Amino acid sequence: MIRDARPEDAPRLAVLSGQLGYPATEAEVRVRLATLTGRGDHAFLVVEVQGVVAGWIGVRTELSLEGGGYAEIVGLIVDEHHRSKGLGEDLVSAAEAWAAKRGAKRLRVRSNVMRERAHRFYERLGYTITKRQAVFDKDVESD
Repeated sequence: MIRDARPEDAPRLAVLSGQLGYPATEAEVRVRLATLTGRGDHAFLVVEVQGVVAGWIGVRTELSLEGGGYAEIVGLIVDEHHRSKGLGEDLVSAAEAWAAKRGAKRLRVRSNVMRERAHRFYERLGYTITKRQAVFDKDVESD
């Protein structure tokens, strides 16, 4: 079953985020989920197996001056004990439907160059690599 993520899912979402390589506490996930879903341009969908959240996908709509509008998958994880069972594909299909319902003509996903298994997964679903890029971060402090 795929449904919208709820605040009470925060403990499982935090565990799964850690499996994805982004450790977070339950409290952090709860605040982020409330903030992002409250904006109206994000959705977080979960898939349940026997009543337990076994994976989640985040998707958002984007609008840029140079590129126009599109939607983007911002996170996808299926619990390591439930992989290769079609749950990831189901989540991506749900994200595609969410994006289409909001008028997006394109759904983008970014994937770390080291996640080769994920690349093969997306290619199997019909996604094509359109660009390779470097990502630069800098910590900034507010006054």
